[in-house]
Amino acid sequence: MSKIEADVYLGLVHNPIYNKLGEVITTTVTNYDLHDISRAAKTYDIKKYYIINNLKSQQELVGRVKDYWTGGRGADYVYNRHQAFSVLEIASELEEVIAEIKEETGQKPLLIATDAREYPNTISYQDMRKELEQIDRPFLIIYGTGYGLTKEMVADCDYILYPIWGRGDFNHLSVRSAASIIMDRLLSDPWWEA
Repeated sequence: MSKIEADVYLGLVHNPIYNKLGEVITTTVTNYDLHDISRAAKTYDIKKYYIINNLKSQQELVGRVKDYWTGGRGADYVYNRHQAFSVLEIASELEEVIAEIKEETGQKPLLIATDAREYPNTISYQDMRKELEQIDRPFLIIYGTGYGLTKEMVADCDYILYPIWGRGDFNHLSVRSAASIIMDRLLSDPWWEA
């Protein structure tokens, strides 16, 4: 396998999302998700990392955090946080992100869903990596917050990745951990070929 050259984008979806009762809700932004996923996204050369939340108050919160770390005291205090936050963007809906990527690249992105549940048409990480190598299109990996992406949103995706399983039977990673693991599986240099 060779190094992945595809244009890859991330979306952290806050609406529509399931809560633990299976109701469709909008989740709130978590400060750790902004920092940690931005840092991982920059490390793996992600084009843009979108926080997808339709609440204006949440969008303003993300904007304030980004502004703090990309200009002024925060940028002076931790320079590489400024670099990490350079990929962070805010959007109200997934459709808005898709349209922006299409405008930027000239092509509609292929959507990759992530989920802790397994679906009949789930794709392995090895096969998804091959798709990233071979298909000349942008890709948008979407992660759910709360209790996951809605079934309708997953059904609209071109690919659905297998859940992440460790050695044990516990399967409830934070989205920050899952995002990092998935980026590494799909986009890392092929260390196993060395």
